[in-house]
Amino acid sequence: MKALYLKEIRSFLSSIIGYVFIVIFLVTSGIFHWVISFDTNLLEGTEADLIPFFNLSPVIFLILIPAITMRSFAEERRTGTIELLFTRPISDFQIVMAKFLAGVTLVLISLFPTCVYFFTMYYLGEPVGIIDEGATIVSYFGLLMLGSVFVSIGIFSSAVTSSQIVAFILSMFLCWFFYDGLEMIGSFGTVGALDKFFKYCSINYHFDSIKRGVIDTSDLLYFLGIIALFSVASLTVIKSLKK
Repeated sequence: MKALYLKEIRSFLSSIIGYVFIVIFLVTSGIFHWVISFDTNLLEGTEADLIPFFNLSPVIFLILIPAITMRSFAEERRTGTIELLFTRPISDFQIVMAKFLAGVTLVLISLFPTCVYFFTMYYLGEPVGIIDEGATIVSYFGLLMLGSVFVSIGIFSSAVTSSQIVAFILSMFLCWFFYDGLEMIGSFGTVGALDKFFKYCSINYHFDSIKRGVIDTSDLLYFLGIIALFSVASLTVIKSLKK
């Protein structure tokens, strides 16, 4: 599993895909948070916090994470190298986990440079250090969990097709549906008692909860549950390909 994980990381970073993901994320984030005069501009906020960053990042992830995961299995299916992958002395579960962890690692690498945002707001605050450090760290953890969910969805989408384009579109739709779509359905007030259920099932609902600076057990279990759900779904698809 370790060898496959390192191979996936090298394939990301030895090609333009990994760097494009990181650069686009950082450039887009930088423009919206430091250049454009908008609600997302950190310098124009009334409080020293990173709330605009944590509000915008999931939207950027909705596009970029499907772009980096679309080739995970789809490319191997298209080229036929997935048959060679099955001959390796590792289980199907380890194959899925190796690709999942590689995607999460790339998300973590892309988030690391944004620590500059924290230190900037820390020293620009009045007085210096007024930013809520605990809430910021918890929010970063929540963003990493959200990115991990998107990666698991992307891995599943890539497993069900040999087309990277189809995998990208399917992954982007599923990420949006679980992030915002379910909450929208619950907000329409057309499903009666299920309105609260749909809202509760949305990623945005639980991510908003974590952004308040508190990690609730139910929120953590939700993220882990969604990751497990799509990992099992990916594993099921991979097993079916071997038949």
